[in-house]
Amino acid sequence: MTTPLYVFDLDETLMDGNSAMIWNEFLVEKGLASEPSFLNEERRLMTLYVQGMLNEDTYLEFATRSLANKTHQEVCALLEECIDSKVLSKIFLQVMQRSWSSKIQGQTMVIISAIVSFIPACVAKKLNIPNAVGIELMEESGQYSVKVLGIPNHPYGKIVSFKEWRTAFDHQQGLCGSINDLPQYDLADRPHLVNPHERLSAGSDSAPWCAVY
Repeated sequence: MTTPLYVFDLDETLMDGNSAMIWNEFLVEKGLASEPSFLNEERRLMTLYVQGMLNEDTYLEFATRSLANKTHQEVCALLEECIDSKVLSKIFLQVMQRSWSSKIQGQTMVIISAIVSFIPACVAKKLNIPNAVGIELMEESGQYSVKVLGIPNHPYGKIVSFKEWRTAFDHQQGLCGSINDLPQYDLADRPHLVNPHERLSAGSDSAPWCAVY
């Protein structure tokens, strides 16, 4: 009997939007990110990510800049508020209704994301997905630092995380849509595309991929 593992991307896959961008907009609303160019810089970095050209150190410095004086507990409280008020409304209806999971109830599921881990971890908890993997930031004096525990998840750390998870399972299904996740598709037994990047759509005709929109 096979033991399946279901691996999901988060942004533009389980939700219609980018959770990291929503989080940063929330920080601006709260007055925690007051730099006039903050959101423009975020859009620039996200464009580089989509193109597969994002520098990890630059991203991490940006991602933690507004949290410099916040404790881990304060960040968690802010994150809960953001997810409840801004993110859950972006989750695709099929996900919220759990209709997508009727055939995989009780199976192991994990969200693997290229953003700081506390965001997908909080979303996963809300969706009753027990496992989430992202960029693990080390804490110093009760606050998040730019130091990473292990390998950053972008661009190749997600592959390492995926391989670590798949060793305990003999059947893997991946549900993603980003061009940055192309190596993950090659590792999955049955990859599925959700709102796929055009370069992935072009390859789906010659690969055993199922496009789900």
